[in-house]
Amino acid sequence: MVKILDGKMVSQKIKDDVKKEVEELKQEGIFPKLAVIMVGSDPSSKIYVRNKSIACKEVGIEYEEYLLDDSITMDELLELINKLNNDDSVNGILLQSPIPKGLDINEAFKTIDPKKDVDGFNPCNVGKLCLGQEALISCTPYGIIKLLEEYGIDIEGKDAVVVGRSNIVGKPMMQCLLNKNATVTICHSKTIKLERVTKKADILVVAIGKPKFITKDMVKEGAIVIDVGINREKDGKLCGDVDFEEVSKIASYITPVPGGVGPMTIAMLMNNIVKATKMQNNKI
Repeated sequence: MVKILDGKMVSQKIKDDVKKEVEELKQEGIFPKLAVIMVGSDPSSKIYVRNKSIACKEVGIEYEEYLLDDSITMDELLELINKLNNDDSVNGILLQSPIPKGLDINEAFKTIDPKKDVDGFNPCNVGKLCLGQEALISCTPYGIIKLLEEYGIDIEGKDAVVVGRSNIVGKPMMQCLLNKNATVTICHSKTIKLERVTKKADILVVAIGKPKFITKDMVKEGAIVIDVGINREKDGKLCGDVDFEEVSKIASYITPVPGGVGPMTIAMLMNNIVKATKMQNNKI
């Protein structure tokens, strides 16, 4: 029978640990703080930003946000990032994506101080992840690894397939799995006969942004299925990139949507803020 990988439960354990670390830092006169920048008024971004502020409050991390009009120039955005880079009271900087067309998000990520880059998107942190060095790691892939570890799932030697090659999830996920000694294949929109590749996966991570895209016939019996997608169906219900009802009949483990990967992403952001704070105070 399939086992549900309960991201909500595991994320709470992580946040409880983070809360203790924050309390210990505060006793030493160190007050971790996150600064979030949101450009424009994307409805999904508003929800994500609110969830981050709630999580910060829960674990005791100080929080401030900068809500910018979508008419802001690139120079103005970079000026704000540099201001936060130079603000010693700010330990983590997060630029909520997407940002409006005409602004270069890669240039913005590159400008964020690597030691404050709690989303793990600065090229310096991406490079360190690829080299297997200590780094601030992108929160969603990091959360998936922690979720698998919590359930005692051994990644080493497994055939892992990642569907989706985004810079935010797919590519860092591939690297995280490689660093855990999995044999990794990454698929994308140009992959020919996708189902032949996904059917070989012991661990299947799906981040393609298409509702219920992965069906039962694309999954190996007993596979571990991680659904990163979050989509809204016509009836308003949330669903993932995996057809949960059908795929759960043959998978050994599967993440639900909601309550799977999403909570883990937020928990690892909290973890990264504490890690960044410790790095900046020479405690790592």
